[in-house]
Amino acid sequence: MNTPPHERRRILLHDPTLRDGHHAVGHRLDADQLRAYATAANAAGVPVVEVGHGNGLGASSLQIGRARLDDATMLTTVREALTSSRMGVFMAPGWGTSDDLAAAVRHGADVVRIAAHCTEADVTERHIGVVRDLGAEAQGVLLMSHMTGPGGLAEQCALMVRFGAQAVGIMDSAGHYLPADVAERVRAIVDAVDVPVIFHGHNNLGLAVANSLAAVDAGASIIDATARGFGAGAGNTQLEVLVAVLERRGVETGIGLREVLAATDVAADRLMKAPPSVDSLAVASGLAGVFSGFRRPVLQTARAEGIDPVDLFLALGERQVVAGQEDLIGDIARQVKAAAR
Repeated sequence: MNTPPHERRRILLHDPTLRDGHHAVGHRLDADQLRAYATAANAAGVPVVEVGHGNGLGASSLQIGRARLDDATMLTTVREALTSSRMGVFMAPGWGTSDDLAAAVRHGADVVRIAAHCTEADVTERHIGVVRDLGAEAQGVLLMSHMTGPGGLAEQCALMVRFGAQAVGIMDSAGHYLPADVAERVRAIVDAVDVPVIFHGHNNLGLAVANSLAAVDAGASIIDATARGFGAGAGNTQLEVLVAVLERRGVETGIGLREVLAATDVAADRLMKAPPSVDSLAVASGLAGVFSGFRRPVLQTARAEGIDPVDLFLALGERQVVAGQEDLIGDIARQVKAAAR
């Protein structure tokens, strides 16, 4: 029997196709590509469309990759295309600054996510306060969240709420979780805070949609998903699949299914050479608990050093390397090579 509309739960889907997807194409999307997808997502009723360099505001650099466009151009282009959807941005302290936040809000950002490593929420205090002062919605997210337990994540999220975050949650940056892992962590966070809880999944083990459903069942009310799963490594939770599955579950998203299917067709045609896939490197990254965005540099370095990229992913996982430590990949690759000899 269908659930009466007034009894249905509503979930907000946050779409970082034009931010996380940038990892998959070396941060090289152009203005026409940004505009085309933003227009289609807006027409589908996607509530929040996030845009920027894959690593967020201020992150374009030689170390982790230069974007084709500067932040201002990306934000202005997408803002003009969004007549009803809100525009989101992402920033990790250390890459972006308060000036970047002010510029983003000036260019029309409505939702600003401040990110930190899963045990370092204290670094978000200043920037969450800046976002609140600027009048945008401030959210706090914890990266590489598999690297600590449910209690620790709940404490860190509660800290961000005390700083002023209006929603908090976790990112499965390495695609390492099983559904039970997600449920346990989300429940702990929901019990610890009185703001909406966020879950952002990656598909390295083929579980992004299942993990997102587990998050919904555990009480999360903001779920991230991208068109065709466009994102780092094996990609993210697939937006159009999640909309369809939630519709079957009687959960409201406010997104039109036919329209989102059309939008994701635009993404497939305009943004990517091929949709992300769960290949051997994706599985190795997920099992090792290594940031999905390391795929390209790991593959390049492994080829240059003549080693198996799976071995390199496993070695990076043993050393608990995180985003921002790309400069260590070469050193660890040479250690792997030396050990093989």
